[in-house]
Amino acid sequence: MSLEEFRPTAAPVAAPAAAGFPRADEVRTVDAARVAGWLGAGWADMRAAGWVSPAYGAMFVAIGFALTAGLTMLDMAYLIAPMIGAFLLVSPLLTLGLYQVSKDVEEGRRPSFWRALCAWRANPYHILTAGLVLMLFMMIWVRLNVIAFALFFPYVSMSFASLLEQTFTLQGMFFTAFVTCLGFAFASVAFVTNVTALPMMLDRPEDIFSAALVSIIAVVKNPRVMALWAALIVLVTGIGMATAFVGLAVALPLIGHASWHAYRDLVIRPDAAA
Repeated sequence: MSLEEFRPTAAPVAAPAAAGFPRADEVRTVDAARVAGWLGAGWADMRAAGWVSPAYGAMFVAIGFALTAGLTMLDMAYLIAPMIGAFLLVSPLLTLGLYQVSKDVEEGRRPSFWRALCAWRANPYHILTAGLVLMLFMMIWVRLNVIAFALFFPYVSMSFASLLEQTFTLQGMFFTAFVTCLGFAFASVAFVTNVTALPMMLDRPEDIFSAALVSIIAVVKNPRVMALWAALIVLVTGIGMATAFVGLAVALPLIGHASWHAYRDLVIRPDAAA
């Protein structure tokens, strides 16, 4: 089966559904069936990239093991769950190299592991700024988890054992519900502002604010499609994490490559618009 069979074809440009937004005419309206096309094209890119994609994904498996072991050794295992949530928040930045691999495949170049690691050089100032913003977002998320624990359990020492003890109490259930809602809010903001932003900054000399605006417009114009895409990202990444992080070697590259095709399908190229 040829690589082109997986690639989503360009959708007709619809009338702007985000009236009043600048740059709304740069975003297409697509249907939900195209999500399967993004995953198919992402899988095709993984095959075309050879060892580069799984090797890139394996780095994050190693990082997951190192963080888990390090937090356990420091008696801070209670931070493992918040750090898993933090991983999802910064995943658009982590998959930057995979966007470069897909761009190489798209343009007929042989994918390079080194070029994937150095993908930030395509637009260094704005990509590094986006990275700092996401890292700050991640630190705020982790800190709020610690504060929430202290507020819900003011007389309980913070440790993994005490966290497990409180999990199935009434107060523990309220805590879990609160942290879940908080995580959903953080993840929603991160997704809406970054679903096409990092690929766009890699592809063009765009600043973080313009790229985030286009990303927001893409979600506003395609709410159901983007909700489905977000759910699939969580599902595939969750499966990867559920296998003791090993599955991330496949899950992360698949989502990263598919995200590049989502960007290509949603955001109109300047030359195409012309």
